[in-house]
Amino acid sequence: MRLLLLNSLLLLCLLTSCTNVYKGLQKTSGNPACITQFRPQFDNTLYSTQVDVMKHHLSGLLFIKQMPDSSQRVVFANEMGFKFFDFEFTKDGQFIKHYMMDKMDKKAVVKTLRGDFELVLLHPDLQKATVKTDGHFHYVVVPTAKGSNYYITDLSCTKLERIEKSSSRKPVVKAWLTDYKNGVPDTILIRHQAFKFNISLQRVQK
Repeated sequence: MRLLLLNSLLLLCLLTSCTNVYKGLQKTSGNPACITQFRPQFDNTLYSTQVDVMKHHLSGLLFIKQMPDSSQRVVFANEMGFKFFDFEFTKDGQFIKHYMMDKMDKKAVVKTLRGDFELVLLHPDLQKATVKTDGHFHYVVVPTAKGSNYYITDLSCTKLERIEKSSSRKPVVKAWLTDYKNGVPDTILIRHQAFKFNISLQRVQK
């Protein structure tokens, strides 16, 4: 009976959560650096922002500023000016937390937000990147410590479909950057797959 139960659990694992959704991808020719054309050209860019974390909801304005030293500041505050967080992403890939409100100042939350915005800022290390395809899309695959980041484009790499941060088997975060105008996406959506942690940004035109 115990052996039957173990076999059933193994079969369930193989059919569901243990399935590698990227298994069918095939290596193909292509230049991984083509995705750099989708790197947002943020320069004092303002977004109306909604953040849903489990049962909590935050709304306000998110400001992304290009600094003179080529670092980027990401500041999120409510409409009254109360700051939720203030992060800096340096030119050489370092991360600096300038401020985080006490309720949110947890290591896991900061790490999650850092990872989310690193996807959006789109500065991947392409030294070990490869290009794969499923016959419909190109996947620029960038290895990470716990899996890979997949930058998914059309076959000619002229349109960014989405970005996926994955474990070794399946996506854990999906991000969409759409409606680019003058190098800046009007809409950004970030969705975590295993729990409710969603960020929605809509550009505020000046």
